[in-house]
Amino acid sequence: MIAFEPGPVLEALQRHGVRFVIIGGFAAILHGASYVTFDIDITPDAQTENLERLSTALRELGARVWSTGIDEGLAFDHDAASLARSGVWNLVTPHGRLDISFVPNGTTGFVDLDAGAEEHVVVGVPVRVASLADIVRSKEAAGRTKDLLVLPTLRRLLDERYPER
Repeated sequence: MIAFEPGPVLEALQRHGVRFVIIGGFAAILHGASYVTFDIDITPDAQTENLERLSTALRELGARVWSTGIDEGLAFDHDAASLARSGVWNLVTPHGRLDISFVPNGTTGFVDLDAGAEEHVVVGVPVRVASLADIVRSKEAAGRTKDLLVLPTLRRLLDERYPER
């Protein structure tokens, strides 16, 4: 199993000027949830120029398509157009998993998530993180068992942070 090291992944994305919002379990952790995850999930801005920068960052990271039983993943050639053709990319890098979702469940994508996103600094890298409310909304819409299990904790954190909502 490849170690989970979010720093190099986030540094590469930032170095190439990729506009994205961190979503999913890693975002929940950044909001204080005691959640275990071994990947970073992001929603990138789907504009062509941004996807070109994302493709360059993925090349630098040595990103490969994740596949069960193949730790190092499968090689794939990509550019802005090919990245845009799939709604979800499950990738693996030497620093751990990176999942890209253009339109996460319960959202309309980057613009929607970025509107409520918060600034965080993760291992020295400034990033945008989906709001706790948006994480809850997405996990509710996904309805997967792993999401349903963490939702009570996320709702409690949301109620503690924003009791007036």
